[in-house]
Amino acid sequence: MTDLTVTAPGTAVRAELTIDGRRLSYLDFGGAGRPLVALHGHLSEGATFAHLAEALGPEWRLIAPDQRGQGESDRTADYTRGGYLADLGALLDHLGLERVVLLGHSLGAINAYQFAARHPERVAALVNAEGPAALGLDGTNPLGFLLGLPYEAPTREELIAGLGPAAPYFADRLRRNADGGWRLPFRPQEMYRSEDAVHGDHWADWTATSCPALLVRGTRGVVPAEQAAAMVERRPATTAVELDADHFVYAAAPEAFAAAVRDFLGTLPADGGLPA
Repeated sequence: MTDLTVTAPGTAVRAELTIDGRRLSYLDFGGAGRPLVALHGHLSEGATFAHLAEALGPEWRLIAPDQRGQGESDRTADYTRGGYLADLGALLDHLGLERVVLLGHSLGAINAYQFAARHPERVAALVNAEGPAALGLDGTNPLGFLLGLPYEAPTREELIAGLGPAAPYFADRLRRNADGGWRLPFRPQEMYRSEDAVHGDHWADWTATSCPALLVRGTRGVVPAEQAAAMVERRPATTAVELDADHFVYAAAPEAFAAAVRDFLGTLPADGGLPA
Protein backbone atom coordinates (compact mmCIF):
# COMPACT_ATOMS: atom_id res chain seq x y z
CA MET A 1 0.00 0.00 0.00
CA THR A 2 1.28 3.46 -0.88
CA ASP A 3 0.01 6.77 0.42
CA LEU A 4 1.41 9.95 -1.12
CA THR A 5 1.47 13.42 0.37
CA VAL A 6 3.52 16.37 -0.82
CA THR A 7 5.61 17.81 2.01
CA ALA A 8 6.35 21.12 0.30
CA PRO A 9 6.16 22.41 -3.27
CA GLY A 10 9.22 21.50 -5.28
CA THR A 11 10.92 19.58 -2.48
CA ALA A 12 9.80 16.04 -1.85
CA VAL A 13 6.90 13.66 -1.86
CA ARG A 14 6.25 11.65 1.29
CA ALA A 15 5.08 8.12 0.66
CA GLU A 16 4.89 4.88 2.55
CA LEU A 17 4.74 1.15 2.18
CA THR A 18 3.43 -1.46 4.55
CA ILE A 19 5.69 -4.28 5.71
CA ASP A 20 3.98 -6.96 7.82
CA GLY A 21 1.40 -4.44 8.97
CA ARG A 22 4.02 -1.83 9.84
CA ARG A 23 4.35 1.52 8.05
CA LEU A 24 7.70 2.49 6.54
CA SER A 25 7.65 6.13 5.48
CA TYR A 26 10.06 7.74 3.03
CA LEU A 27 10.75 10.96 1.16
CA ASP A 28 11.27 10.89 -2.60
CA PHE A 29 12.91 14.08 -3.83
CA GLY A 30 12.01 13.07 -7.37
CA GLY A 31 13.40 13.91 -10.75
CA ALA A 32 14.59 11.78 -13.63
CA GLY A 33 18.12 11.36 -12.27
CA ARG A 34 19.80 8.16 -11.20
CA PRO A 35 18.58 6.71 -7.89
CA LEU A 36 20.45 7.31 -4.64
CA VAL A 37 18.98 5.97 -1.39
CA ALA A 38 20.12 7.86 1.72
CA LEU A 39 19.91 6.24 5.16
CA HIS A 40 20.01 8.42 8.28
CA GLY A 41 21.49 7.47 11.63
CA HIS A 42 20.00 7.12 15.10
CA LEU A 43 17.80 9.98 16.41
CA SER A 44 17.31 11.36 12.92
CA GLU A 45 15.03 11.01 9.87
CA GLY A 46 15.05 11.16 6.09
CA ALA A 47 14.26 14.88 5.94
CA THR A 48 17.79 15.64 7.17
CA PHE A 49 19.01 14.92 3.62
CA ALA A 50 16.97 17.72 2.01
CA HIS A 51 20.03 19.93 1.49
CA LEU A 52 21.97 17.08 -0.09
CA ALA A 53 19.06 16.24 -2.39
CA GLU A 54 18.99 19.82 -3.65
CA ALA A 55 22.75 19.86 -4.14
CA LEU A 56 22.75 16.64 -6.16
CA GLY A 57 19.73 17.32 -8.33
CA PRO A 58 18.75 16.99 -11.09
CA GLU A 59 21.38 14.37 -11.91
CA TRP A 60 20.41 12.27 -8.91
CA ARG A 61 17.02 11.28 -7.52
CA LEU A 62 17.47 11.04 -3.75
CA ILE A 63 15.14 8.80 -1.76
CA ALA A 64 15.39 8.94 2.04
CA PRO A 65 13.41 6.60 4.28
CA ASP A 66 12.62 7.20 7.91
CA GLN A 67 14.19 4.05 9.29
CA ARG A 68 12.11 1.83 11.54
CA GLY A 69 11.01 3.43 14.78
CA GLN A 70 12.02 6.94 13.72
CA GLY A 71 10.38 9.91 12.03
CA GLU A 72 7.06 8.90 10.48
CA SER A 73 7.83 5.17 10.37
CA ASP A 74 6.19 2.84 12.83
CA ARG A 75 8.02 1.32 15.76
CA THR A 76 8.86 -2.37 15.95
CA ALA A 77 10.08 -4.89 18.49
CA ASP A 78 12.94 -5.79 16.13
CA TYR A 79 15.97 -3.49 15.83
CA THR A 80 18.36 -6.22 14.74
CA ARG A 81 20.69 -5.98 11.79
CA GLY A 82 18.45 -8.28 9.77
CA GLY A 83 15.41 -6.14 10.45
CA TYR A 84 16.95 -2.94 9.12
CA LEU A 85 18.33 -4.69 6.04
CA ALA A 86 14.98 -6.31 5.28
CA ASP A 87 13.34 -2.86 5.32
CA LEU A 88 15.85 -1.57 2.79
CA GLY A 89 15.29 -4.51 0.49
CA ALA A 90 11.52 -4.07 0.74
CA LEU A 91 11.84 -0.36 -0.09
CA LEU A 92 13.93 -1.04 -3.20
CA ASP A 93 11.46 -3.71 -4.35
CA HIS A 94 8.54 -1.36 -3.69
CA LEU A 95 10.18 1.34 -5.82
CA GLY A 96 11.14 -1.11 -8.55
CA LEU A 97 14.83 -0.26 -8.16
CA GLU A 98 17.09 -3.17 -9.00
CA ARG A 99 20.36 -1.29 -8.47
CA VAL A 100 21.15 1.94 -6.61
CA VAL A 101 23.85 3.98 -4.97
CA LEU A 102 23.55 3.72 -1.20
CA LEU A 103 24.55 6.57 1.11
CA GLY A 104 24.37 6.29 4.86
CA HIS A 105 25.30 8.16 8.00
CA SER A 106 26.35 6.31 11.17
CA LEU A 107 23.74 3.56 11.70
CA GLY A 108 22.62 4.17 8.12
CA ALA A 109 26.15 3.75 6.78
CA ILE A 110 26.52 0.39 8.48
CA ASN A 111 23.11 -0.64 7.16
CA ALA A 112 24.25 0.39 3.67
CA TYR A 113 27.49 -1.57 3.56
CA GLN A 114 25.96 -4.60 5.27
CA PHE A 115 23.16 -4.61 2.69
CA ALA A 116 25.78 -4.38 -0.06
CA ALA A 117 27.67 -7.32 1.45
CA ARG A 118 24.53 -9.45 1.25
CA HIS A 119 23.19 -8.08 -2.06
CA PRO A 120 26.19 -6.83 -4.07
CA GLU A 121 24.24 -7.01 -7.32
CA ARG A 122 21.89 -4.28 -6.06
CA VAL A 123 24.51 -1.70 -5.03
CA ALA A 124 26.48 0.24 -7.63
CA ALA A 125 28.44 2.38 -5.16
CA LEU A 126 28.58 3.30 -1.46
CA VAL A 127 28.96 6.55 0.44
CA ASN A 128 29.83 5.87 4.08
CA ALA A 129 29.53 8.93 6.31
CA GLU A 130 30.92 8.18 9.76
CA GLY A 131 30.07 4.47 9.73
CA PRO A 132 32.83 2.50 11.51
CA ALA A 133 33.87 -1.02 10.53
CA ALA A 134 34.01 -1.87 14.24
CA LEU A 135 32.35 -0.06 17.13
CA GLY A 136 31.20 -0.58 20.67
CA LEU A 137 33.63 -3.39 21.31
CA ASP A 138 34.34 -2.01 24.79
CA GLY A 139 30.72 -2.53 25.78
CA THR A 140 29.80 1.14 26.16
CA ASN A 141 26.67 2.63 24.61
CA PRO A 142 26.96 6.35 23.75
CA LEU A 143 23.18 6.68 23.76
CA GLY A 144 22.93 5.96 27.47
CA PHE A 145 21.62 9.49 28.06
CA LEU A 146 18.40 8.44 26.28
CA LEU A 147 17.35 6.19 29.14
CA GLY A 148 16.40 9.18 31.27
CA LEU A 149 14.44 11.04 28.59
CA PRO A 150 10.64 11.17 28.33
CA TYR A 151 8.96 10.10 25.09
CA GLU A 152 5.90 12.35 25.39
CA ALA A 153 4.21 14.99 27.51
CA PRO A 154 0.86 16.83 27.59
CA THR A 155 2.38 20.05 26.23
CA ARG A 156 5.36 21.00 24.10
CA GLU A 157 6.77 23.08 26.95
CA GLU A 158 6.61 20.15 29.38
CA LEU A 159 8.31 17.82 26.91
CA ILE A 160 11.11 20.33 26.27
CA ALA A 161 11.56 20.78 30.01
CA GLY A 162 11.73 17.02 30.48
CA LEU A 163 14.36 16.68 27.77
CA GLY A 164 16.66 19.03 29.68
CA PRO A 165 20.07 19.57 28.02
CA ALA A 166 19.00 17.34 25.09
CA ALA A 167 16.10 19.66 24.17
CA PRO A 168 17.99 21.83 21.64
CA TYR A 169 18.78 18.75 19.54
CA PHE A 170 15.16 17.70 19.15
CA ALA A 171 12.99 20.79 19.75
CA ASP A 172 12.44 21.47 16.04
CA ARG A 173 11.37 17.88 15.32
CA LEU A 174 8.74 17.26 18.00
CA ARG A 175 5.43 15.78 16.86
CA ARG A 176 1.93 16.61 18.04
CA ASN A 177 -0.33 13.68 18.91
CA ALA A 178 -3.98 13.39 17.92
CA ASP A 179 -4.95 14.01 21.56
CA GLY A 180 -3.04 17.30 21.60
CA GLY A 181 0.01 16.01 23.45
CA TRP A 182 3.56 16.11 22.15
CA ARG A 183 6.15 13.39 21.51
CA LEU A 184 9.62 12.73 20.21
CA PRO A 185 10.00 11.27 16.68
CA PHE A 186 11.48 8.11 18.27
CA ARG A 187 11.19 6.18 21.52
CA PRO A 188 14.38 6.79 23.53
CA GLN A 189 14.65 3.33 25.10
CA GLU A 190 14.17 1.64 21.72
CA MET A 191 16.94 3.67 20.13
CA TYR A 192 19.22 2.68 23.00
CA ARG A 193 18.51 -0.97 22.18
CA SER A 194 19.04 -0.32 18.49
CA GLU A 195 22.45 1.21 19.23
CA ASP A 196 23.40 -1.89 21.22
CA ALA A 197 22.36 -4.10 18.31
CA VAL A 198 24.51 -2.25 15.76
CA HIS A 199 27.69 -2.65 17.83
CA GLY A 200 30.19 -5.24 16.75
CA ASP A 201 33.09 -6.12 14.47
CA HIS A 202 31.79 -5.57 10.93
CA TRP A 203 35.08 -5.74 9.04
CA ALA A 204 33.96 -8.77 7.03
CA ASP A 205 30.93 -6.86 5.75
CA TRP A 206 32.89 -3.69 4.97
CA THR A 207 35.50 -5.60 2.94
CA ALA A 208 33.04 -7.99 1.26
CA THR A 209 32.36 -5.77 -1.75
CA SER A 210 34.48 -3.95 -4.30
CA CYS A 211 32.10 -1.40 -5.80
CA PRO A 212 33.33 2.22 -5.65
CA ALA A 213 33.06 3.62 -2.13
CA LEU A 214 33.64 6.96 -0.44
CA LEU A 215 34.35 7.17 3.28
CA VAL A 216 33.57 10.60 4.80
CA ARG A 217 35.12 11.12 8.22
CA GLY A 218 34.66 14.05 10.56
CA THR A 219 37.79 15.19 12.36
CA ARG A 220 35.76 15.14 15.59
CA GLY A 221 33.65 12.17 14.65
CA VAL A 222 33.44 8.59 15.88
CA VAL A 223 35.68 6.86 13.34
CA PRO A 224 39.28 6.93 14.63
CA ALA A 225 41.84 8.14 12.08
CA GLU A 226 43.70 4.84 12.17
CA GLN A 227 40.50 2.87 11.56
CA ALA A 228 39.58 5.14 8.64
CA ALA A 229 43.00 4.56 7.09
CA ALA A 230 42.58 0.81 7.48
CA MET A 231 39.09 0.94 5.96
CA VAL A 232 40.55 2.50 2.82
CA GLU A 233 43.57 0.19 2.73
CA ARG A 234 41.66 -3.04 3.26
CA ARG A 235 38.76 -2.42 0.86
CA PRO A 236 39.31 -2.10 -2.91
CA ALA A 237 38.05 0.95 -4.81
CA THR A 238 37.70 3.03 -1.63
CA THR A 239 38.64 6.67 -1.21
CA ALA A 240 38.31 8.92 1.82
CA VAL A 241 37.54 12.56 2.55
CA GLU A 242 38.11 14.18 5.93
CA LEU A 243 35.97 17.16 6.90
CA ASP A 244 36.43 19.61 9.75
CA ALA A 245 33.25 18.49 11.50
CA ASP A 246 31.82 16.38 14.29
CA HIS A 247 29.99 13.07 13.82
CA PHE A 248 27.10 14.79 12.04
CA VAL A 249 29.20 15.71 9.02
CA TYR A 250 26.25 16.34 6.68
CA ALA A 251 24.80 18.93 9.10
CA ALA A 252 28.01 20.41 10.52
CA ALA A 253 29.60 20.97 7.09
CA PRO A 254 26.70 20.73 4.61
CA GLU A 255 28.39 22.44 1.67
CA ALA A 256 31.64 20.50 2.02
CA PHE A 257 29.77 17.25 2.51
CA ALA A 258 27.59 17.81 -0.56
CA ALA A 259 30.66 18.74 -2.62
CA ALA A 260 32.52 15.58 -1.54
CA VAL A 261 29.54 13.39 -2.40
CA ARG A 262 28.96 15.15 -5.71
CA ASP A 263 32.63 14.81 -6.68
CA PHE A 264 32.60 11.11 -5.83
CA LEU A 265 29.41 10.47 -7.79
CA GLY A 266 30.99 12.28 -10.72
CA THR A 267 33.69 9.61 -10.90
CA LEU A 268 31.17 6.83 -11.48
CA PRO A 269 30.52 5.53 -15.02
CA ALA A 270 27.92 7.44 -16.98
CA ASP A 271 25.23 4.89 -16.20
CA GLY A 272 26.98 2.69 -13.65
CA GLY A 273 24.38 0.01 -14.29
CA LEU A 274 21.74 2.38 -12.88
CA PRO A 275 18.44 3.26 -14.53
CA ALA A 276 18.09 6.84 -15.72
